[in-house]
Amino acid sequence: MTDLYAVDEKRWGQMTIFEQMGNISSEVGRSFSAKRRGDDADCSRAVERAIDLFDSTISLLIKSKSPKSKEVLRAKESFLAAIFSKELQPDDQNLERYFMQYAIAARLNK
Repeated sequence: MTDLYAVDEKRWGQMTIFEQMGNISSEVGRSFSAKRRGDDADCSRAVERAIDLFDSTISLLIKSKSPKSKEVLRAKESFLAAIFSKELQPDDQNLERYFMQYAIAARLNK
């Protein structure tokens, strides 16, 4: 990876779960879009950013002993299974819609 990228943990921790998942949704969408285009480099970068964001969110949820950590872990697992499968499946669009709901909720709460 050549990009210098790091999650600002302090700023990330100040966001709501909807904002965090909405940002993760952006990287999930970029990952699927790049995979559909066959752009492996863009897909890898988006997946790496998504994993970093997932891990930051999960870390915060575990520190606060939130039961939401299980759902975020399951979402991460589903995303990784879908993105690393040979071909995208019709269910993968449902996964994108799942993440998009968080982005919509984050905007509604502003």
